[in-house]
Amino acid sequence: MKNIAIVCGGNSGEYDISLSTGRIVYKHIDRSKYKPYLVVIRGQDWEYFPEEGASVFINKSNFSLNLNGENIIFDGVFNAIHGTPGEDGKLQGYFDLLDIPYTSCGVDTSSLSFNKFLCNHFIQSFGIKTARSFSFVKGENFSQDEILDNLGLPVFVKPSGSGSSVGVSKVSSPLFFQKAIEKAFEEDHRIIIEEFIQGREITCGLVKRAQELLVFPLTEIISQNDFFDYEAKYTHGKASEITPAELPEDVEAEIKTLSSFLFRQMDCKGFVRFDYILTKTDLYFLELNSIPGMTESSILPQQAKAFGLSEKELFTMVVDNLFG
Repeated sequence: MKNIAIVCGGNSGEYDISLSTGRIVYKHIDRSKYKPYLVVIRGQDWEYFPEEGASVFINKSNFSLNLNGENIIFDGVFNAIHGTPGEDGKLQGYFDLLDIPYTSCGVDTSSLSFNKFLCNHFIQSFGIKTARSFSFVKGENFSQDEILDNLGLPVFVKPSGSGSSVGVSKVSSPLFFQKAIEKAFEEDHRIIIEEFIQGREITCGLVKRAQELLVFPLTEIISQNDFFDYEAKYTHGKASEITPAELPEDVEAEIKTLSSFLFRQMDCKGFVRFDYILTKTDLYFLELNSIPGMTESSILPQQAKAFGLSEKELFTMVVDNLFG
């Protein structure tokens, strides 16, 4: 039986959500095929948490574990870290050096998708629409008047590298612009200010099953808050998630085809989610979630269920890919 480290936690505002994802994976993975170990990373502390008893530190020199004198070597990693270092390519580089396979996208894809500034430019190279934006690094001078004159109000102010809408603000008045800038810089050294696009938020989940790419039913997200922020994503009743989304067949086909195209062009692995804004005339790319949430309230498990896959089938399929 192969040993699988389910790695969660991380060093971002998504720490708690990542723990929830890790626990869900640990609960549902097929234990007739794999022996799971829940490993929590936070800063320099990398620890295995057994179901009972005290935690045990991981040997980071070779990512192994000593339990009662037995050295546990991991055959593979289920990467459940949202945010840094699991979603931005850092942890992937570490596992590549150790030649340990993992379930998520690789270094290049992860670092690109996590940097919204660079990712948008990559997406635009295919003629795909994205919101007009400005981007700045901390300490760089910028003109609030120039930005708002070009983009209008409202605007979204975002950290370039973050997920779950951590550090994101929707600004409808110039009075709150600077505060939103400061909030975004708390999460990353680069920020993006994007125009607001009025439309429907549609998301498409995909997963690899051996050599077959499965495209899940689409979901429409309708937030009860001003936008689909952290509270709306993880608080029951703050958002409606309609799966499958009620869309014309040609629009549904377009979104699924585009998502499949981007999955291959961006060399994605495991399961991912592409988010879009659909207006009356156009489709805008919003972002790629290279490690989407897997909590009880998360979107991708809902899509998998609508497709006919249980959590156990979904998680085990992704781990199977490591050894197929």
